[in-house]
Amino acid sequence: MNPAYTKSLNQLVEQFSKLPGIGPKTAERLAFYILKSDVPEAMALAEAISDVKKNIQQCRICFNLTESDICSICSDTRRDHSVICVVEQPKDLIGLEKTGLCKWTYHVLNGHIAPLEGIEPDDLTINALLKRVRSGSVQEVVMATNPNLEGDGTALYIHSLLQPLNVKITRLARGLPAGSTIEFSSGSILTDAILNRTQF
Repeated sequence: MNPAYTKSLNQLVEQFSKLPGIGPKTAERLAFYILKSDVPEAMALAEAISDVKKNIQQCRICFNLTESDICSICSDTRRDHSVICVVEQPKDLIGLEKTGLCKWTYHVLNGHIAPLEGIEPDDLTINALLKRVRSGSVQEVVMATNPNLEGDGTALYIHSLLQPLNVKITRLARGLPAGSTIEFSSGSILTDAILNRTQF
C-alpha cells in the first residue's frame, strides 16, 4: 500500500500485481494508464473482464473453452471426429490450432497428474476421455501432453487405460524439446511434431 495513493488506486495496483508476470512497477503503470484513460475505454476493459467470467464455460464434450454448451470445434462437421488429440490446457489447443494442420477434435485434461501438488487422475477429465473412446467412433488418440516429467507421466497413465480399448494411440513427435511446453513452442516445431507423430 502506497500512502500517497488513494484507496481505490491502491486496490487497482494490488489487483494488477496479482497477474502473472506483473511486478509492482508494471502494476503501477497499468493502474495509472487506466486512471488516465477516458471512462468508455476503462469501462470497456471492465466489461470485457466481466463478460469473460460470466460467459465462458467448458465444452461438455471436450472441456475446451466455449460460450455455448458445445464448442465450435466439437460442433464442426468438417472435423475428423474419429481422432481425439489430448492436451493439458486450452492454451495448448490454441497453439496446435495455429499450425492449421489439426483437423481432428480435442480433449482438454485441465492439467496433469502431479501427486506432490495434490493433483490426482480423478482431478482431471480422464474418465470423460475414456467414455468418449468407449463410444466406439474413436480410431486414434493423439497424446499431446507437454514433453516434461508431469506431461509424460500423465500420457503414460492414460496410455495404460486406453490400451485395452482397441484404439490407436500416438504421440506428437519429439520435435518438441524435452522439458518445454506446447504453449511457447514455435509454429514450425509444432508442425514437425504433428506431421511426424509416432505410435505410442
